Amino acid sequence: METFELIAPCHFGLEAVLKREIQDLGYEITLVEDGKVTFRADAAGICRANIFLRTAERVLLRVGKFRAVTFDELFEQTKAIPWERYLPANAKFWVTKATSIKSRLFSPSDIQSIVKKAMVERMREHYHLSWFAEDGEEYPVRVTFLKDEATLGIDTSGISLHKRGYRQLTSKAPITETLAAALILLTPWKQDRILVDPFCGSGTFPIEAAMMAAHIAPGMNRAFTAERWTNLMGRSLWYQAVDEAQDLMDDQVSVDIQGYDLDGAVVKAARENAREAGVEHMIHFQQRPVKELSHPKKYGFVITNPPYGERLEEREHLPVLYGELGDALGRLDTWSAYVITSYENAQRDMGRQADRNRKIYNGMLKTYFYQFLGPKPPKREDRSEQTH
Repeated sequence: METFELIAPCHFGLEAVLKREIQDLGYEITLVEDGKVTFRADAAGICRANIFLRTAERVLLRVGKFRAVTFDELFEQTKAIPWERYLPANAKFWVTKATSIKSRLFSPSDIQSIVKKAMVERMREHYHLSWFAEDGEEYPVRVTFLKDEATLGIDTSGISLHKRGYRQLTSKAPITETLAAALILLTPWKQDRILVDPFCGSGTFPIEAAMMAAHIAPGMNRAFTAERWTNLMGRSLWYQAVDEAQDLMDDQVSVDIQGYDLDGAVVKAARENAREAGVEHMIHFQQRPVKELSHPKKYGFVITNPPYGERLEEREHLPVLYGELGDALGRLDTWSAYVITSYENAQRDMGRQADRNRKIYNGMLKTYFYQFLGPKPPKREDRSEQTH
C-alpha cells in the first residue's frame, strides 16, 4: 500500500493538540515544527485527515523538500521531483502560495513563477507534450521556505479546514473554528461537564464543543479539492471516510452547553449557525450580559473569547467588562475558566491571577490563553453519597 508524507499546518503554539489528534486517527508522526505537524498515511488517510481533524488548517501532500539559495537551484530541484506521480497530463496546476522566512530566496512571486516553470518542464519531458491544456482537476501547490530549505506540497483540502460550512453569520471578532476546537481540547472539559461561553459571539466555542460531544466530524458536510483526484485515490475512499464519520455520530447525547451575548442579533446568528451545524438542540443560547453569568451547579467550565478592544472606542469599556467577568467567576468558585484575549490588563481587571498562561498567535495577533483552574469534582461515588 502506497504511503504519503502529509503536512498539517495549525496555529502556532497548538502543535501538541494536533499531534494528539493525528495519533488518535492511527497515523505515525514524523516531524513536529512550529505551526505544522508532518505524518505518514495512505490515500485513505488523506480523506480521513481532511474529514476528522478539528485543529488542522489544511492537509498538504508533501512532494519535495530541499535546500536552495539560488533560483537555478530552486528550478533544478523542483524539476527533479516526480510530478508525473501526482499530476495527470491534463491537470490544472499552479503555485497558489509561496512564503519565505529567513531565506535568501524571498520574493513570493518569483518563487511561484520558477516552481511553475520547473513543473511544466518536468511534465513536458515525461508526457511528451509541448503544451498543457490544464482542463482537468485542480492540483494547487504551496511552497514554504524556512532558512533556505524549501518544502513543496499539493493542497488536498482547498478551502481552509476551519470553514466547516456551518458559520454563515459571524460577529465582529470571530475566533476561527480550528482555534476554538484546539483551545477546548487544551482544557479537561468533557461532555458530562457544564460549559458556558458568556461572550459567545457567533457561537463558535459552544458549537465546536457540541460537535465534539456528539462525535460530529468537522469535515462531514463540505467538499475537498482531492475528492476529484482519481489518479491518486478513488471516490470510494471519501465515501468510506464519511460512512465512518456517520457511524460515530451520536447527536442525542445529553449535554449542558450554553452561550450568552449582550447583542440579541448576534445570539440569533449563533442559533442559526448551530442549526447549520446540526447541534441547535444541544446548546442553550441567550441574550444576557456577563455580569449576570451564573449557574446553580458546581464544577462547570467557562471557555470564552471576550472583546479585546481592537477599536479605540471599545478599549475604555474593557476594565469594567473584565471586572464583571472576574466578579462572576468569583461567584462560580468551584468552576474552571479559560479566557483567550490580547488585552494586556485582563488579569489585573479581573482581579485574579491565572494558574497557567499560554501564548497563542491568533493570525498575527499575539493572544494569551489564561487558565483559572477550579477544584476537581469529587469522584462519582462521592457525588452519589452527597445526594443521599
